[in-house]
Amino acid sequence: MGLGILGDSKLDHVPGTCLVLDDASRSPETAHTNARLKYDRTGRVPIILVPQPSDDPNDPLNWPIWKRDAILLILSILGVLASSLASILAANTLTLSLYLGTNFTRVALLTGYHLCGVGVAGFIFIASARVWGKRHLYLLGSVLLVVGSAWAGASGKSYKSLVWARVIQGVGVAPFEALVNASVGDMYFVHQRGKRMALSNLALFGGAFITPVIVGKITHTIGWPWTFYFVAIFVGATLPLVIFFVPETAYRRSQHLNTDLISTDNSHRQYQPESGLELPQSHNGNEAYTSHNTSGNGSFEKQRADAESRRLTYQDPTHVPPKDGFTKTLMPFNGRKTNDSFWKLILRPFPLFLQPAILWGCLVQGTMIGWTVLIGVVLAIIFLGPPLFFDEVKTGYLYTGPFIGAILGFIMSGLLADWSARFMTERNKGVFEPEFRILLVIPQFIFSCAGLYGFGITVANVSRYGWFVPDFFFALVVMGMVIGTVASALYIVDAHRDIAVEAFTCLLIFKNMFSFGLTWSAYNWILANGVVNTFYIIASVQVVVCLLSIPMYIFGKRNRSFFHRHDLLRITHLL
Repeated sequence: MGLGILGDSKLDHVPGTCLVLDDASRSPETAHTNARLKYDRTGRVPIILVPQPSDDPNDPLNWPIWKRDAILLILSILGVLASSLASILAANTLTLSLYLGTNFTRVALLTGYHLCGVGVAGFIFIASARVWGKRHLYLLGSVLLVVGSAWAGASGKSYKSLVWARVIQGVGVAPFEALVNASVGDMYFVHQRGKRMALSNLALFGGAFITPVIVGKITHTIGWPWTFYFVAIFVGATLPLVIFFVPETAYRRSQHLNTDLISTDNSHRQYQPESGLELPQSHNGNEAYTSHNTSGNGSFEKQRADAESRRLTYQDPTHVPPKDGFTKTLMPFNGRKTNDSFWKLILRPFPLFLQPAILWGCLVQGTMIGWTVLIGVVLAIIFLGPPLFFDEVKTGYLYTGPFIGAILGFIMSGLLADWSARFMTERNKGVFEPEFRILLVIPQFIFSCAGLYGFGITVANVSRYGWFVPDFFFALVVMGMVIGTVASALYIVDAHRDIAVEAFTCLLIFKNMFSFGLTWSAYNWILANGVVNTFYIIASVQVVVCLLSIPMYIFGKRNRSFFHRHDLLRITHLL
């Protein structure tokens, strides 16, 4: 039992568990296991690269770090623009209700239908990403965002036209919500993912909270259609960056290099390199990534582990593919990434909802996003009426607090994600367990639950507390939401990287369908139960959701072992 995580008696090595620190403080019996592996030696302690990069210059893990970060920055900018469409109507509820001559529920459903578009499109897009990669979907999503946003701005007084425009926007958003986090897993090693995952989640979720601040002012000044036109303009301006500077990040890597996915029962396949063959140096031009060889003392265990290390990292240096030319990287497709059936891939997410780790991720991330949607509904009810009578500008400004909360959540999760994992790994004799990522739920629990309880109490009596106190608690909610999304995304990528794309599909479906259900019934629910009672209920639900992280942390390794040995996709014939 390492640091509270129960060990597994069925597998000697469980997928997801990996050695990442070459620390002299470890015993000789464990030091041998790093033979012939490639390292990042830029820090005080050498870090074993997980997964191991190939010698192919087209492997994203071999790209210069500035190139990978530039790609992530472009995708994050598009993520901000895409996520803005989820909250673009938050400050315009009353304006649209009067303009279209409809009630608040139908206006709220304009967001709900948008979320449905995201969720439904996710099935097809994720399967397509598995087969042909992610680049063509980023291109398609960008084009659909331009078309859907221009259509929404030109929809006039037609509610039905605006509904379909919102659905098209949702379809365009789907690739970014579902695939950007998976691209982080494609391009970065385990020890590099924390800050990058925090950035991508800030873009995908935090960006939505600055939108109403801007939208309220735009609506008041030049009219609500321009809120959509500006999205179309900015996405259109960003599209060339995607075309020219975002190559395909999916890579069909040899399975023996995925050292984080190796398990005892699949690592004993016979693979015999020539006797005495040394691991070739990486051709990525980064001297910090090197191979290393250590000698053993001849014991059986050390000989076996050294053989495993050689097997895991052996590559034939005479078969290094040439680097793709710039023109080739512009193609939307560069070959199949799997031989699996496209139609089977569409169905794969369904059985994964039965996997406790995936369900935990859905709850930790999805419920918090849903509560922020519900809070948006409450703002429209409370602040647009007496005693404050906020207009769309002031209602939009209420989202300044949540945006600050998103930034603070990004900073905290970015600082804590890699630091906490490294801290725990050092105390676990250099062995990384994905469950170390779950520790991020602790600050999520503190901020989100305090925010939900506090918001419900104060927003029900704005004549006493004013607008600032509820807005402060809303900021805490969003801060907890961002930290929770980073925690769940990191855990899924680290613990189940082989099914990360399908897992993120499950998260996408759950959070969007859950949020759609809240937009459908939120007004009636609040009117029937009152604001205070409603938020007592949802805050208590969130407490339970966060507490589920305790058994997930303790039993997570055994869960990984169990579902590796009892693969749901294999059982359902979807593998």
